[in-house]
Amino acid sequence: MRYAYGISAALLLAGSAATLAGIGSAGAQVAANDSQAMRAAAPRGAPMSFANLTEQLQPAVVNISTKQKVRVNTNPFAGTPFDGLFGNRGGSGNRTRQAQSLGSGFIISADGYIVTNNHVVAPGNRNATIESITVIMPDRTEYEAKLVGRDAASDIAVLKINAKKPLPFVKFGDSTSARVGDWVIAIGNPFGLGGTVTTGIVSAIHRNTGQGGAYDRFLQTDASINRGNSGGPMFDLNGNVIGINNAIISPTGGNVGIGFAIPSEVAVPIVNTLRKGEKIERGYLGVQISPLTEDLADSLGLEKNRGEFVHSVVPNESAAKAGIQAGDVIVEVDGREVTPDQTLSYLVANQPVGTNVKIKLLRNGKAINVTASLGERPSEEELTTGNFDPDAEDQMGTDENGASAEATAEALGLSVVDLTPAIARQIGVPSTQQGVVVSTVDPNSDAAQKGIRRGFMITSVNRRPINSAEDLDKAISTATRSNREAVLLQVKRGARDARFVAVRLRKK
Repeated sequence: MRYAYGISAALLLAGSAATLAGIGSAGAQVAANDSQAMRAAAPRGAPMSFANLTEQLQPAVVNISTKQKVRVNTNPFAGTPFDGLFGNRGGSGNRTRQAQSLGSGFIISADGYIVTNNHVVAPGNRNATIESITVIMPDRTEYEAKLVGRDAASDIAVLKINAKKPLPFVKFGDSTSARVGDWVIAIGNPFGLGGTVTTGIVSAIHRNTGQGGAYDRFLQTDASINRGNSGGPMFDLNGNVIGINNAIISPTGGNVGIGFAIPSEVAVPIVNTLRKGEKIERGYLGVQISPLTEDLADSLGLEKNRGEFVHSVVPNESAAKAGIQAGDVIVEVDGREVTPDQTLSYLVANQPVGTNVKIKLLRNGKAINVTASLGERPSEEELTTGNFDPDAEDQMGTDENGASAEATAEALGLSVVDLTPAIARQIGVPSTQQGVVVSTVDPNSDAAQKGIRRGFMITSVNRRPINSAEDLDKAISTATRSNREAVLLQVKRGARDARFVAVRLRKK
């Protein structure tokens, strides 16, 4: 079971959604819990028992286990300067050990196709290989399973077993019809205990956990989910699978009432593609983005905190060809707003490769419409390569070139120096690079909190190029006189892509 940490607690609403009614001529409205409104919205009573539904569904839910072979290097000096000192170099001390994983799954066809999470049947680490996958039925019958296909990005896998008779199976339902407060049932294999049934409600829909990516969009539930429930089904009261149990938030490792399931609206097309043995292809725009935070909105002078900010554009990809630029704010894709619940990654990745999408963006406060023909999204491993790392070890030596003037030091908590050929070599940029180099950072400043470190380059302020410490000081002075709350810095670390960082100005 995967875990997510540091995510703000969700607000759980007791009772049902209120119905607003009784709008009068003066625009007044009745209280949300007015007796008449509540009579229309109040539940008619909880089920007396889930036993009949469970009895019908449980035969189609299976336990899944894997056997893995893990290579372990027993050379204590491997990777150190002493490696090979005693005639034992590199992998000559390798040994193997056995490991296993446990999870859940559910049968989706009488001929034995099974859906589970990818992480249930994937190797535990890069030194491990899967030797076998075993599916255990509720009656303890065991089958050797074949991996038909898996998709790491969505964390979905499809298996196949061969049985001598038709198997019980369940169907997917429509997760778009799920509402906060609906009853749900989770069946799985927590801690290897086998067919365990828990119930709860839908706590939230379209939940973004902050992990990023194209599929950070879950159904949240308070049904008890623990390690081993991964890959098991989440049922509605009609017995339809509306989610695949996937992850939890837990400071302790056990259930605390916040679990997540992959919605069926996301899972079904992926399962169908994997079942056919086909490759999953996703749309790709070719931009590095981040949510439009309050700081970014203030630095850009935007009134509404919406959309996602473009930090950089990948050359020769769809965004670059469509004319999208670093510093743009993308607010709509094909008429659908970009929001925390409906991210740009989600809207783009779930479009077929080659689709022409209409994109609305904001540039220097003006709305611009462009059309992009989507390319193919690279693998998750390829996307993470070369990301900006604000905590990388500094490479710059002692500063002997003086610091920038008072405005920058006071307002930003930074001192900068002009770029010289010697400093350019030290920080790994061409001598022709334009910008200034950060020499010192006040650890209590907002710039430090945003990850700016000694050795970073600042190449623009509020999208205006900076070629000297004097340019930067003038730009900060202008922003201060204009009563700006924050400025937008474009920063660069070595040869990596430049990124934008909104930094709040300190008041005198």
